[in-house]
Amino acid sequence: MHEPLHPAHWKRAVGYANGIMARGRTIYTGGLVGWDADQQFRTDDFAGQVRQVLENIVAVLAEGGAGPEHLVRLTWYVTDKHEYLGALREVGAAYRDVIGRHYPAMALVQVVALVEDRAKVEIEATAVIPD
Repeated sequence: MHEPLHPAHWKRAVGYANGIMARGRTIYTGGLVGWDADQQFRTDDFAGQVRQVLENIVAVLAEGGAGPEHLVRLTWYVTDKHEYLGALREVGAAYRDVIGRHYPAMALVQVVALVEDRAKVEIEATAVIPD
């Protein structure tokens, strides 16, 4: 079971958790980008790449017997924070479609570039399957 950690006197976190406490078997993904199973980018649209990355994360989790509800942490790397902020509505819709209304601890950082030139976002995920 996962337990969100949120100090009572803090303003409510929206779309993420400040912390998660979990016990069980752990799955760590590498940094996944927005290409398909054939390592082909189907879109250069930011939200479209986010959707594909999240689908890729769910596919890797499934290989370990986990689902989106087992996510405890996501670390996002984006090449343009303004593009991310400008696409928040679409990113949020993609997130809810793929992950649901489960919000693990998250961090997002802007980076100069990603190894894959067409990649606009890369996400690392950690999941815990309860004992």
